[in-house]
Amino acid sequence: MTEKTARAGFVAVIGAPNAGKSTLVNALVGQKVAIVSPKAQTTRARLMGIALEDAAQILLVDTPGIFEPRRRLDRAMVAAAWGGAGDADLILLVIDADAGINRAAERILEGLSEREHPLWIVLNKVDLVKKEKLLGLSVQLTERLNPDKVFMISASQGDGVPDLKSALAAAMPDGPWLYPEDDVSDATDRMIAAELTREQVVNQLHQELPYATVVETETWEDRPDGSTEIRQQILVERDSQKAIVIGKGGSRLKSIGAAAREEIAHHLGRKVHLYLHVKVNPRWDEDRSIYREIGLEWSD
Repeated sequence: MTEKTARAGFVAVIGAPNAGKSTLVNALVGQKVAIVSPKAQTTRARLMGIALEDAAQILLVDTPGIFEPRRRLDRAMVAAAWGGAGDADLILLVIDADAGINRAAERILEGLSEREHPLWIVLNKVDLVKKEKLLGLSVQLTERLNPDKVFMISASQGDGVPDLKSALAAAMPDGPWLYPEDDVSDATDRMIAAELTREQVVNQLHQELPYATVVETETWEDRPDGSTEIRQQILVERDSQKAIVIGKGGSRLKSIGAAAREEIAHHLGRKVHLYLHVKVNPRWDEDRSIYREIGLEWSD
């Protein structure tokens, strides 16, 4: 590949919580770079997935779902989402075709009415929707936003994803690649390890635990034998939540740790020794250092 033919650009992937943004980013990259959960509002930082197609490097900014903010963490997440859109060469709006234009989606449509960047709409989860409803939704969104393109896909099944990826590659501006060829994300291994553990907390406890939890990587040691020792703490707001995370006789924490260790080891490509403990901090979402750890901006 010559520099003359190289292309690289930023694509902001925005949408309401649970629209399937992280699943789509992972599908485009070809491996897991963003955590996926059936629970809303799991993406927090603007973790970037890097997809390669022909001579193009597509830098996917996986933004938090845009929702009605109620506290500082919420405001930081929404600011990160809109900031990602403002910094991009192209905005990719992901709509849950099954949910349609609900209240959360309506907030985003209003925010995009005076956009300055090219907009593509992706109707996701089309495998769950009848064709008539899908076409009606497409017409409605086209009339309101006048997008440059509309795609219909199922990110979880992979349907339509290759065509979307090829189109994104062709739309990237000419220029040299901004990251090495083997990079798949701009997130550090520490950030990804913490996110993979939080994914297990969310997925294993989403019926019992509020989304108000965070995982911090406290220590990281690469051992002489090639393995890595990681110590993390799971922060929750109340003692009752701590008991839920630990489980009877420590069973739940052990299950979370085993699953997270497997995911982190797969990501790093080496053996991992993972040690978890749970700490109660009612005001963890007011700690500036935690915002830095999870890649969000602190705002007064």
